[in-house]
Amino acid sequence: MADHGELEYATATGNDYASHEQTYRSFVTLVKVGIAFVVVVLILMAYFLV
Repeated sequence: MADHGELEYATATGNDYASHEQTYRSFVTLVKVGIAFVVVVLILMAYFLV
């Protein structure tokens, strides 16, 4: 059987935290714009389809 007594942790080298943060901020902005677009479409549908 394998010896499971010793833990090994792998860490990535060369992490670009600034790029990660920019990607996250872009994603959050995209989600906000998408939600706003859906809300506008629903309001227009409620106004014109009633």
